[in-house]
Amino acid sequence: MNNEINIVPELLVPAGDFDCVRAGVQNGADCIYFGANSFSARANAKNFSLEEVAEVVKYCKLRNVKTNLTLNTLITDDEFADAIRVAESAYKCGVDANIVQDLGLAKYLITHFPGMEIHGSTQMSVHNLEGVLELEQLGFSRVVLSREVPINEIEYIRNNCKVDLEIFVHGALCISYSGQCLFSSLVGGRSGNRGKCAQPCRLPYELLEDKNGTESVLDKGYLLSPRDLCSLDTLPTLVKLGINSFKIEGRMKTPEYVATVTRIYRKYIDLALSGNKYVVDEADKLDLQQVFNRGGFSSGHLLSEPNRKLIFKDKPNNMGLYLGNISNYNANRGHITLKLNQPVGIGDTISIDGETGTYTISELIKGNTNLKNAEIGQIVKLGRMKGKIKAGAKVYKLSSKALNDQTDKTFAPNCENKKIPVTCSVSVKKNKPISITLETNTAPFYDNVAIKFVSDIIPEVSINSPITETRIAEQLNKLGNTPYTFEKLNINLDENLHIQSISALNNARRTAINMLQEKIMNKFLERRNENSSKQVVSLTSLHDGKCSVENTNNVLQRKISILLENINLEYDYTQLENVDNIYIPLKFFLSKKYNTLLFNLSRKFDLYIYMPTIIKPNYKNLLLNNIDSIVSDYEVKGFVISNISGFELLKKYIGNGKYTFIANYTMNIFNEYSIQELQSLGINVITPSVELNKSILQNLCNNSPLPVELIAYGRNVLMNSSYCLLGKSNKCYPKCDMKCKNCTSSAFASLSDNSNTSVTDNSCTAKYYIKDRLGFKFRIIPDNIQTVTSIYNSKITSIDTHDFKISAVRINILDENIEEINNIVTSVKNGNKLEGKEYTNGNLNREI
Repeated sequence: MNNEINIVPELLVPAGDFDCVRAGVQNGADCIYFGANSFSARANAKNFSLEEVAEVVKYCKLRNVKTNLTLNTLITDDEFADAIRVAESAYKCGVDANIVQDLGLAKYLITHFPGMEIHGSTQMSVHNLEGVLELEQLGFSRVVLSREVPINEIEYIRNNCKVDLEIFVHGALCISYSGQCLFSSLVGGRSGNRGKCAQPCRLPYELLEDKNGTESVLDKGYLLSPRDLCSLDTLPTLVKLGINSFKIEGRMKTPEYVATVTRIYRKYIDLALSGNKYVVDEADKLDLQQVFNRGGFSSGHLLSEPNRKLIFKDKPNNMGLYLGNISNYNANRGHITLKLNQPVGIGDTISIDGETGTYTISELIKGNTNLKNAEIGQIVKLGRMKGKIKAGAKVYKLSSKALNDQTDKTFAPNCENKKIPVTCSVSVKKNKPISITLETNTAPFYDNVAIKFVSDIIPEVSINSPITETRIAEQLNKLGNTPYTFEKLNINLDENLHIQSISALNNARRTAINMLQEKIMNKFLERRNENSSKQVVSLTSLHDGKCSVENTNNVLQRKISILLENINLEYDYTQLENVDNIYIPLKFFLSKKYNTLLFNLSRKFDLYIYMPTIIKPNYKNLLLNNIDSIVSDYEVKGFVISNISGFELLKKYIGNGKYTFIANYTMNIFNEYSIQELQSLGINVITPSVELNKSILQNLCNNSPLPVELIAYGRNVLMNSSYCLLGKSNKCYPKCDMKCKNCTSSAFASLSDNSNTSVTDNSCTAKYYIKDRLGFKFRIIPDNIQTVTSIYNSKITSIDTHDFKISAVRINILDENIEEINNIVTSVKNGNKLEGKEYTNGNLNREI
């Protein structure tokens, strides 16, 4: 690793309301990211109207802080024009960047809004160099890497791309790759890709093992709920990587959270940059835990520890700081007695294990003395607490009034902690108007900016008390409620002059400051406003209106495709009937034990390689070392691309006309503009998102310029995770039972980076599930070539396709035998859906 620091990372801070904006700016943020009232992936945050967006931009820019607007949801064709209007409004008022997930929207903004940076959201699931390079070529200014990318891979990516990189350094973690989680959407009807995630990962589950119909519980608790990320200990390493932006999560958090986390990360980023000895104060770690933590912190996926403490299965929400155990509870007085593990004070908020809700401390007693505050080690009574409170229960301090009071002062409305250095030159000459010149040279917005204000104040000859430089400096330095400080104050004063009105000098100072601020805003906006009327062309002019002639409502003219997500070698898949295409996951091509089956399938059906959604270095090496022989040996007809990185990985096969490229539903295709962009990248067929409802899906199919393949049957993947659920009691790696080796769907444990050798057949009849509170069971299948776990829906999606204009239907097969598959094919080929309690039509009849 290069120890020389060439890039100073920005500190990027979240804001869900204006208090959070002030909290971030006044505590050291370099950039604020926030959402408008629509198209934001945190729809439940307060967010901002378009008028408020302009206010945020002005507040930040005048304090030399950048602004990024989140337009990071997937959007439908009917919403596209509104999304463009939001972007245009942001463009006009000076937003520096849009954070975008939707590929069609991103490409439109890149093309039509010069000067506005477009950042690829972490919702785009970019987790390798190839994905970064693809977005770089498409014109993205920055890529927000998936949280799952470890430090060594971040370094590799940084060293091999030019585009800006952004990583998360603090805050909540998703257990699934962002952009690939359908749990909330398909189970609860609230799409995370639309900003409405219901957080099913924060609910309790049981981990089940099913051996030949006999179930046993391996673990239980909040098995999908990660601890929050904290990167203080790794900041010196991260700083040296040359990452452009360190991002703090938390647009739904409090201003106190934003202020505290920003203050602490500002302190330690600066310390890491200074070259001085890097030591983290434990008090700062405690402050971070106090404002929010889930069972402490973890390093997330950054360090790739073999025994990383990623999951905290005891509690899914804020724990605060452990205060102590209750030794006695006086129900009459509402007092709990405990020995303090942390300081406590009147007004602090606590929680008690076994009790719902929280309590605010209104009484604090030591012996017979009422206190306002108490220290670690003291035995005290806290009141008043009512409930079924039991001795021995643990008590946690959820918030500290003292810390909040101290923090609130830092972002009070008139507080100006962040001062921009300005050179002020004042000319006070006999018989001439007083002039004030202000100059700044502080990037990004105050770089080489100067104004000159000539007042109407003309000094007179003094008789008794001439004005002094000290007196002039005293008045000009009254900048307390402005974001400026006069780094240099040059006063050119003739002798024996008198200024009749000191207040007039104060007004001149205010006018000069206002002129400076207008210059800052105008400097940035002039070029944008000149071109803004040219930016938003008619959306219909972006395409020629031609739709694919291969899409049809005639069910008998459609092709049938089968995805074999799992292969059982006891089944003869060549006996499948009325099937045109077979999609085989890449991993099965990498094991010799499937060679004969794959060869036989390629002789009867059109065989496609089904690319994984997540491609880590191990998988990438296997792919690149074996792809040429796979394609030739099995006469492969094409590829199903599941991630943006697939274009770069398979670039030598794209566009030569020999292979068909299908964009998988995991590419999150919601609108026609995304289809057009995929078409320009070499895609021949698209599979729309499984989140779309019937009317949106019909519209998309009717207008698609490419043939559409619709998934008509299958158990949808709800999550792809880099966390292995099958380790024993969440102590996965050192004491790993290798349960994944015994899973019928995952006999690949002995594959190495550079081999294509056969593996020992460890398959058995064991299956693994997580079971929710309602008794629904969700299948777990690990892909231990690269430690990625997939969680499948408890129900099978089956839809009637009569009303859709499409070219093909797809059937996803997990465990079904040949007879069952043929029956499914018959039903699907006729456009019908399967009925029963085990089936769902997903989002087809829902609002999305």
